[in-house]
Amino acid sequence: MERWTLPHRERSRLREAHPVHDFLFTYYSLRPAQLEQWQPGPGVRLLGDAGEFPERLGYRPDGDGIVLDPALLPERVRRTAGFVHGLVASTAARPARYGCFGLHEWAMVYRTDRPRHDAVPLRLGSTGTDAVVESMQVTCTHHDAFRFFTAAARPLNALQPAREDQAELEQPGCLHATMDLYKWAYKLLPATPAELLGGCFALASEVRELDMRASPYDLAAHGYDPVRIETPAGRADYARAQQAFAERAAPLRTRLLALCAALSEPAAVPSCAPARTA
Repeated sequence: MERWTLPHRERSRLREAHPVHDFLFTYYSLRPAQLEQWQPGPGVRLLGDAGEFPERLGYRPDGDGIVLDPALLPERVRRTAGFVHGLVASTAARPARYGCFGLHEWAMVYRTDRPRHDAVPLRLGSTGTDAVVESMQVTCTHHDAFRFFTAAARPLNALQPAREDQAELEQPGCLHATMDLYKWAYKLLPATPAELLGGCFALASEVRELDMRASPYDLAAHGYDPVRIETPAGRADYARAQQAFAERAAPLRTRLLALCAALSEPAAVPSCAPARTA
């Protein structure tokens, strides 16, 4: 995880903003030190010198080792697991849609003189950006993207996603739904295996790059070539990448659902996996 956390710490020290990568540490709230911390997850017995694990929340002795026992975790973890299971399962069961073309980022700067990333220029300027939004159908299904639309852009969206509609609208083709797998994984800490948390974060990092490359911002100074969704070729490139990310997210969703089930019903946790020496 230091591949991402160390550059972030250095940027913070220098007070340098990054329009792509800062999102993973500002919009998402997990601290870098927590992202770097290894957790085994349920069903793993730690042997040998377990270090600080006996003092960590939820751990108990088990034979000649220690294990994470979901039954010892706070009730909030089980409640969160139930919510996440419902949302992620309904998202996974819904057909993926690949026709939004990342217009949510364009809708966030539509007819405003105060874009969110005001230190980065708009690739087509304000007038050109507005024209792209007006020339295409906006079909965002993700509430947490839609809520950042400008007031002028909100009526242009084919849907009006609200928090209470989240489980009925989220679909696996959405880039933000894929990035949010990272959020749902860290909401279940300390029960989330580090490999699952790290996998969700790594995928979110790649998805974020596509999200911003397809945005109206000119990120050439940061080393990013644009995905020109205002052109047919650019839209085709975006849809192909979107589909590839959805396919990569599917096994992470499956693992997250299994974790949620284990936490919602602690008695269902399987016996410990082959022991790991701490």
